[in-house]
Amino acid sequence: MNLFTIFRQFPDQEACIAHLEELRWSDEPHCPLCGSFNVARKNEGDRVGRWNCHECNSSFNVLSGTIMQKTRIPLQQWFMAIGLMINAKKSLSAYQLARDVELTPQTARYVQRRIRAAMAAEEAPLLQGLVEADETYVGGKPRKKNKATDREPAKRGRGTDKTPIIGAVERGGKVVARVATDLSGKGILRFLQGSVDAAGTLLITDEYRAYAAAARGHFQHAIINHAMAYADGETHTNTIEGFWALVKRAWYGSHHHYSYHWTPLFVAEASWKYNHRKDENAFSSFLRRVFR
Repeated sequence: MNLFTIFRQFPDQEACIAHLEELRWSDEPHCPLCGSFNVARKNEGDRVGRWNCHECNSSFNVLSGTIMQKTRIPLQQWFMAIGLMINAKKSLSAYQLARDVELTPQTARYVQRRIRAAMAAEEAPLLQGLVEADETYVGGKPRKKNKATDREPAKRGRGTDKTPIIGAVERGGKVVARVATDLSGKGILRFLQGSVDAAGTLLITDEYRAYAAAARGHFQHAIINHAMAYADGETHTNTIEGFWALVKRAWYGSHHHYSYHWTPLFVAEASWKYNHRKDENAFSSFLRRVFR
């Protein structure tokens, strides 16, 4: 959904609240704290969308318990921020969002973190079929030698001090990726067992020995040796490499840097967009996930 459509469908706060109430409650509003249906809408003049619960005597609105709880940002700006982030294939910076939606950079960063947290909370089903697994490394210093200090270029790949990310992708399907804390055979096996359905699955990896150790006795395993070729028929890791390219383009082109602490949210954003790449109305899918 583009920004023009969002602006046309949700021109004010009341329209946004009405849409979210329909998504969350349909015709049966209930208290998010105690679950009671014994509720009534409050009449407070300029405060739209407040409800009273006659069971637990609490006051709430449709945003209670969601990423927008207690927000003072108009919902139309939230909706536009969601639309911009979903449509930005290679992500966008907080400063860009602040300019586009008329927020301060600090508020834009807060909104982005809430949206990414909601994306991270969505669980992907177990992958199956032809599944490619690989790891990549994000961050660090430029590879080129620094002439001013005569410093050697930063090391690439395994053994670097960059942030490791491990992932698996189903051919034509979804991807699962996360920051890796253990790239030994045991650590990779834990990741694969939580992400891939071994039954009827062919796991395809490069020649890194830890993948062979992880797959042994658990997965059917095919290996592509990149020293010899990048593809051998259906045996390749080009799909997961394409996903890594999106992750790195977002880092290099939009964000330039983010700390290790926030890396899981940026990886979750890239994964969510990839998994919804065929969704013609990803904006509505996101809101349904948040408010149901």
